[in-house]
Amino acid sequence: MTDDAYLFLLDDAAMPLGVPPAAVGDLACMETPAVRAWLDAQGSTPTSPELRVLPPEERGSVPEGAERLPVPLSDEELIRVRHRLAPETIARVEEELLAYRDYADDRDGLIARALAAGVPPHRIVELTGEDPATVTAATGG
Repeated sequence: MTDDAYLFLLDDAAMPLGVPPAAVGDLACMETPAVRAWLDAQGSTPTSPELRVLPPEERGSVPEGAERLPVPLSDEELIRVRHRLAPETIARVEEELLAYRDYADDRDGLIARALAAGVPPHRIVELTGEDPATVTAATGG
C-alpha cells in the first residue's frame, strides 16, 4: 500500500469524486516538474475542472482507466484534502477539532499571554477548565 495521494483526471467534471486541487489551497506537489510534465502530457492545467485529488486511503475510488499520478502530500495538505471530502456535518466538527488543536498546541503560550495581560490565575482556571497546577506550570513556577 502506498502513502501517496493521487491526482487524476475525470471524464466528467460534474462527477462528485475527489476534490479539485485548487479547492484545497496550495499543494507543493503541483509545482514539481513531475506533476507539471504529467499535466502537460494530459493537455491539462492545475485549475482544470476535471483534475482531482484523493487521499491515499481513497485510491481505490479512482475510476478504472483514468489518467492518474501518485503524489506525496504533507500532513497538513492531507488534512485539507480529507476535510474537503467530508460531509458538511463532519467538516464543521473537524474545523472545531482543528481549532482545538491550534489552541492546545500553544496552551502554555496562551496562558502566559493571559497572565501577562493581567488575567488572574484563578480566572484562567475558570475560563479554560485547566487544572490550577497546569496554569502554575505555564508560568514557569
